[in-house]
Amino acid sequence: MGAQKETLGFQAEVKQLLNLMIHSLYSNKEIFLRELISNASDACDRLRFEALNNTALYGDDGDLKIRVAFDKEARTLSITDNGIGLSRDEAIEHLGTIAKSGTREFFSALTGDQAKDAHLIGQFGVGFYSSYIVADKVTVISRRAGLEASQAIRWESAGEGDFTIEMVDRAERGSEVILHLRDGEDEFLSSWKVRQTIRKYSDHITLPIVMKKEEWSEEKKEQVVSDEDETVNQASALWTRPKSEITDEQYNEFYKHVAHDFEDPLAHIHARVEGKQEYTQLLYIPSKAPFDLFERTSRHGIKLYVRRVFIMDDAEQLMPLYLRFVRGVVDSSDLPLNVSREILQQSRDIETIRGGCVKKVLGMLEGLADSDDAADKEKYATFWKEFGRVLKEGAGEDFANKERIAKLLRFASTHADTPEENVSLADYVARMKEGQEKIYYVTAETFTSAKNSPHLEIFRKKGIEVLLLSDRVDEWVSGHLTEFDGKPLQSVAKGGLDLGKLEDAAEKEEAEKAADEYKDLLDKVKKTLGDKVKDVRVTHRLTDSPSCIVADEYDIGGNLQRILKAAGQQAPANKPILEINPKHPAVQRLKYEETRFDDWANLLLEQATLAEGGSLDDPAGFVKRINDLMLALSLGSSR
Repeated sequence: MGAQKETLGFQAEVKQLLNLMIHSLYSNKEIFLRELISNASDACDRLRFEALNNTALYGDDGDLKIRVAFDKEARTLSITDNGIGLSRDEAIEHLGTIAKSGTREFFSALTGDQAKDAHLIGQFGVGFYSSYIVADKVTVISRRAGLEASQAIRWESAGEGDFTIEMVDRAERGSEVILHLRDGEDEFLSSWKVRQTIRKYSDHITLPIVMKKEEWSEEKKEQVVSDEDETVNQASALWTRPKSEITDEQYNEFYKHVAHDFEDPLAHIHARVEGKQEYTQLLYIPSKAPFDLFERTSRHGIKLYVRRVFIMDDAEQLMPLYLRFVRGVVDSSDLPLNVSREILQQSRDIETIRGGCVKKVLGMLEGLADSDDAADKEKYATFWKEFGRVLKEGAGEDFANKERIAKLLRFASTHADTPEENVSLADYVARMKEGQEKIYYVTAETFTSAKNSPHLEIFRKKGIEVLLLSDRVDEWVSGHLTEFDGKPLQSVAKGGLDLGKLEDAAEKEEAEKAADEYKDLLDKVKKTLGDKVKDVRVTHRLTDSPSCIVADEYDIGGNLQRILKAAGQQAPANKPILEINPKHPAVQRLKYEETRFDDWANLLLEQATLAEGGSLDDPAGFVKRINDLMLALSLGSSR
């Protein structure tokens, strides 16, 4: 390619993001420096990691650092690192496109309201593109470690839809980001302002951030730049400092660095563990869920260090999938520096560290959930709203901590009026009626479907609370969490309903009498419906509806069948059981129906299927039956 300059277009989402960036984040514009320094730090960390197996990547420059400099005459501010650097392809990929899962959801969530969108942008993470808050042109000169000087690249863009890239000579490894500042951004050409911003946002960076010293010149009667470097930040690992010496603001800024988040975290835990394994953990719960939270293959948030030397980003072996929202660092005193992902997968030491991290996170959540402090309770409510569905996965994934996880779970319930009013299983048990032996629940696709399920009619009549499970993951939870505090969990839509001591002798006698009285009708309905149903029987779940469908005790429910089909998975072809309400006029009439018996029988099954949230194989046939019966009734031809 030689020195040829190429002009390429930004990905469409980048253009949209750049426009939002300039207008929505301007009120907090100094964050651009934090983002660029954070990127430079990450580039140095990646070099350290790659150099574990190839020390030649360091060349003769093993002293990693970040340099910040400005040029008043040229009106430029530059951030330079001697980290891993970028190849041509990497520059095009990382600077010209957004390859983030959740991108589509992010852009569809934008409202056009600058204040709201600024919040969403922070949730999405912006990094390099924040440069355009203060710059009208950005130049990046970079050479990847291991490549020749002639294979360096120069990338440049005014942020208006395209960028140029060309090959240049660069002796130094790493990247230099040069911001050509907009008019009115002169404050970032001030040594005092730049240093203050670095200390405010990047003091925790473990690498030295250096600037040229400024000294007073008697001759010029002003501050002048000397040739001597000085380190601006503390350049010591935050997690190694005593907790008493770290302010909340410092904890928060470190979180924003490791999580690339704009928001303060919800909570954090900082602890040093000593014993068989010695390690330090600084773990955070974010206040907002990232857009890719439900991508189980997306990156994790734990950075692994060994004796303060960065080993790897995204150390998924340190945190189970159901805690993938946790961000932070773990620094081990015992692991080897050349530890690889393959070694981590088989390491007992890592199992110990992982177990300790899980216990600390669950303990942090328990502290919020069980606190009498209103602020802590509000924090847990926020946590549950953002991450509750992910934590639920742990009920089936982490057998060792299942009881602890169960206590943290929250569900909608007939005790509350809205899906936002969640109850714990402990709350439910405390409200159980005298003689109640089970925790009852119903699953459905939506909260409204669950709340209006005909299966709840007898429970409402008796004042028995039922949990309303409408998250997809709830089917997973109910399949693995079979009891709590010695009380079995029971679906109200599976098996024969046994209310135990909550059902009096008179009710049982009445149900048995109805089963005998309607035996012939049940046989006739079952014969009419044929292989559409597994059985037909009298119900005592219903007080108002004529019929409902239930799953046999060991079959999967209708809601789970629908979820599996929607996910493209094979669902067992289980047939439902149709239960009919002998007290309902439609069922009583059916005993004497002759001319349209088949239509009535099919309607009982079809309306029960729809009430359950299911779909009909023959909706046109259903509509025709309804119309024919309405016409017959209006003409008085049906008895």
